[in-house]
Amino acid sequence: MFGIPGKQAVTMTPAAVTQVRKLMERDGRAGLRIGVKKGGCAGMEYTMEFVDEADKNDEIVDQDGARVMIAPMAQMFLFGTEIDYQTSLLESGFHFNNPNVADACGCGESIKFKDVEELQAERGDL
Repeated sequence: MFGIPGKQAVTMTPAAVTQVRKLMERDGRAGLRIGVKKGGCAGMEYTMEFVDEADKNDEIVDQDGARVMIAPMAQMFLFGTEIDYQTSLLESGFHFNNPNVADACGCGESIKFKDVEELQAERGDL
């Protein structure tokens, strides 16, 4: 696990908590697993899926009845992220306010993370 002892890896806004809880209850799911994968014009993309159970190496965050599981390969890149849920006239969806992002593409679907060494230095892991 990466991060600071006693601090949650990610947090959720009240809107995100409400939406995650609503979808968990509607579909009878254990929670939302988030991760990252290579792709997009900036190099990486977030992944999200509702799952029936956590994997043994997932970081699990429970907040007010909403459960998020962070895939092992994404834990370092998502630490400190705030998950929000926004609704507008044209779209609605989850948004990640992630301090580990160095750059994002214009469409907002793809991100580039800071170097691993930079992330570790910021957290005092080195």
